[in-house]
Amino acid sequence: MLLRLPTSVAEARECLAEGAVPIGGATLLWATWQRDGFPETAMSLRQVPEANVLERDAVGGAVILARMDDRVPDVLRLAAVGVGTGAVRRSATVGGNVVGSTLRCLLPAALVLDARATVLESDGVRETDLSELVAKRPLLLSLSWRPPLASTFRKLDGAPGGRPPLVVASAVHTGDDGPAGVRVAVRDGYEVVGAEATASDDPGQTLDELRATALDDLPAPAWDVIRSQVTALTAGPRP
Repeated sequence: MLLRLPTSVAEARECLAEGAVPIGGATLLWATWQRDGFPETAMSLRQVPEANVLERDAVGGAVILARMDDRVPDVLRLAAVGVGTGAVRRSATVGGNVVGSTLRCLLPAALVLDARATVLESDGVRETDLSELVAKRPLLLSLSWRPPLASTFRKLDGAPGGRPPLVVASAVHTGDDGPAGVRVAVRDGYEVVGAEATASDDPGQTLDELRATALDDLPAPAWDVIRSQVTALTAGPRP
């Protein structure tokens, strides 16, 4: 297998057009390739600057999870810390987790940040939303968002060999022309559901709004965490 390491978006685009397979950190691909055979040519974005940004409002698809620190919002940092083992986090990338993984531990965090995705295809670079990113799985260059006022994340304990553990992410954002809003996203099994409500001074009102959404069907343990997160986040100072 030939591994190509483009140093620019233009060069990476050429690699894609020539059939190179994006490799990311290879934590999800290696076992499959050992079973089914390796591709002739693979490509890593680890030397492409646009895929390696790590800022308060953006993260590159090639950033390894172990690099996620307080430069990104708490919800994203905590989500990365909870992925696998230290060895996995030193290899796994943002793009591999959000696009390539079936668990997508970072997806609830990205949803509550209302993130947008910049993707690379053989015919160029474009921006898209998270639903298309997950459904069509293009090559992720970066995620970007408007920094929240506050955010948090929790992964519950799961039984070995059982269903994936519940994941709950929440964030408070300033309103464009009105009151602040709370976004909540939950991974229940392999499905992720999200909703938004007004960030009221009375957490009960916010929770009632969330209960009127698709989140209402979630199990009680998820609602215990949602209640705790919403109460803590709406208690803080807001514009």
